[in-house]
Amino acid sequence: MPATLAKLTYQALQKGKGAFSLAHKEVSLRLLKTMAPDAVVKTLPLQPGAVQALHDAMDLLLERDWQDGEEGIYPTELLFSSPWKDWAVRYPLLWLDSPAAWDRQRRRDFQDLPGTVNRRHYPAYYLRNFHNQTDGYLSDHSAALYDLQVEILFNGAADPMRRRLLRPLKQALPRLAVGDDPLQPVRILDLATGTGRTMHQLRAAFPRAQLVGCDLSEAYLRQAGRWLAERPGELPQLVQANVEAVPFVDGWFDAVTCVFLLHELPRSARANSMKEAFRLLKPGGVLAVLDSVQPKDSPQFKVLSDNFRRVYHEPFYGDYMADAIETHLEQAGFTLLPSETHFLSRLWLARKPA
Repeated sequence: MPATLAKLTYQALQKGKGAFSLAHKEVSLRLLKTMAPDAVVKTLPLQPGAVQALHDAMDLLLERDWQDGEEGIYPTELLFSSPWKDWAVRYPLLWLDSPAAWDRQRRRDFQDLPGTVNRRHYPAYYLRNFHNQTDGYLSDHSAALYDLQVEILFNGAADPMRRRLLRPLKQALPRLAVGDDPLQPVRILDLATGTGRTMHQLRAAFPRAQLVGCDLSEAYLRQAGRWLAERPGELPQLVQANVEAVPFVDGWFDAVTCVFLLHELPRSARANSMKEAFRLLKPGGVLAVLDSVQPKDSPQFKVLSDNFRRVYHEPFYGDYMADAIETHLEQAGFTLLPSETHFLSRLWLARKPA
């Protein structure tokens, strides 16, 4: 496909996902106001210019995403890798799940989890319905819907945001891009890997690397295994583990990634997870943390972020917005590298001293 046509196709697909996501959220809100008005959460009006700033940031994100593909940071095929057929099959399940979610919001019951869950196996902060999800992160039903829910939440920009860590990771640790020494294989760990979308991006950008993903949810690891098994290349290793205590020896990994995790942790767990990443990295290794923007870096999105916290039940998000992630990294022992902002995401990069 000629480059110009391919770019137009990519832009059309992304704009289509954005339009579909906005339409879904609008219809869902109208139904909520009609069927469960006492479940509607009061939100704050956006600041003047916030909507235009959101559109501009999205356009810039998509342009950078395309350019990185064109420049070979990752294959351009990755730009078109959304599982359309899978999402189409699962989309009706979102609507079937909505009444239960609305009832949970109405009752303000955010610890509505399956009775089969052994609560002693999980930290207390994990046992809740993040994003108002049925079963929290603790069922196959939740894992089946998660990726589609996140795509709709971010207006189709979830994967482009995840891919923002690939270029700086390659630049900070060039050995990752080669990784062809069988005696010293490159190893990358993805903390809180969830359903494996970040690992899918990593596999495309670092085809020779040994990938490991850890997550607390057995159900989400099962979904990640199914999703990643369909992709070419060596199968990643998936491990059920708490990000505060990952069962690998010190200095085992060349790079550690952490995507959309920290805002769902209390502050002490945030600090512990960064210390654990430091322990797991080889000297000279690199940590890439991608998470939500914060008001100090993106004040134009402060109200938008606050509304997100209110509507989607993010109990630790308010503290995250005021937290200094750089301080956690430095206290863990890292040397900070330049950070970046992309749309609604913030990327921190840090190196373990050699």
